[in-house]
Amino acid sequence: MKRTILAIAALATFVAGFGLAQDYPWQPTRPITIIVPWAAGGSTDQMARILANELEGELGQSVVVVNQPGASGSIGTRNALEAAPTCYTWAAGAASDLGTYAVLDMLDTSLSDWHLFLTVANTAVVGVNVNTPYQDFQDLMDAFEASPGQIAVATAGMTSAGHNAMELIAGATGVEYRHVTYEGGNPAVIATVGGETQVTTQLAVEQAEMIRGNRIRPLAAVSDTPLELEGYGTIPPITDWIADLDIPTNYFGIWAPRGVPAECVETFEMIWENAIADSEVLQNYARERGALFTPYYGDDAEQRAMGMVRQNAWILYDAGQAPIDPSTFGIERP
Repeated sequence: MKRTILAIAALATFVAGFGLAQDYPWQPTRPITIIVPWAAGGSTDQMARILANELEGELGQSVVVVNQPGASGSIGTRNALEAAPTCYTWAAGAASDLGTYAVLDMLDTSLSDWHLFLTVANTAVVGVNVNTPYQDFQDLMDAFEASPGQIAVATAGMTSAGHNAMELIAGATGVEYRHVTYEGGNPAVIATVGGETQVTTQLAVEQAEMIRGNRIRPLAAVSDTPLELEGYGTIPPITDWIADLDIPTNYFGIWAPRGVPAECVETFEMIWENAIADSEVLQNYARERGALFTPYYGDDAEQRAMGMVRQNAWILYDAGQAPIDPSTFGIERP
């Protein structure tokens, strides 16, 4: 009798902690893992941990976020791709990274190899250490031109959002810079705050607290519209200086490789429709961090994500940083 009471108490604690699972086609019987292929604290890590809590409430099961940084995110992504297709191992990140690993010869994969579930779209920001003399974007551009290859720009590495943003700027203007890489967006931002580099072009969500705390001076949002950052104000769009810059939307989310059970995919599609699309937690995160709330999935998600994939793949190839022609993989030049 005592054991029965203890068992009931344990079950009650579990239910209180995770809530009652909804009546979905797939019911997990053990924890689910989301691999973040970057260091803790960056944009992908932030998003994945918030999303994990939302998923736990729907599935009634633990969702564990594991950081596996390295090789511009391709190591952790490979581990998810090569895991047993049981629906218990997912990867997280920017869809544009996922779509460009092949042209970089890092990982033989494409968006069509995965079931995509998007959450937010992020905007890169050109931010500088507050002790630098650069007061606006033109000041920085003048400095790049005066000292080619000397000004250090911190990013999370090859193909990261920060690197792609800086390559976009370099391709449009011809400026040269010194690329300093870190294992994630958060370390890159901290390096700029600490003076290891003068500039970072990582995402607004990664720079937000340092901008609000007057530790980083934002010069421009890599966008064609102003970026409103709660607690700071307006960051001008980079198109105020580079008028004809084409800037696709940079989508982030989680994904499982093709081959997972159909009921798993159906379950996550239902979760996106029933819960994620109305998630106040994710909406608040996006508003506070200067992101857009974008709860898309399926073919719609893939089509939306391809704009940034096309741009990044060709920017990297034209700059000599990607060894394989994107057209080899059916990635058309934008």
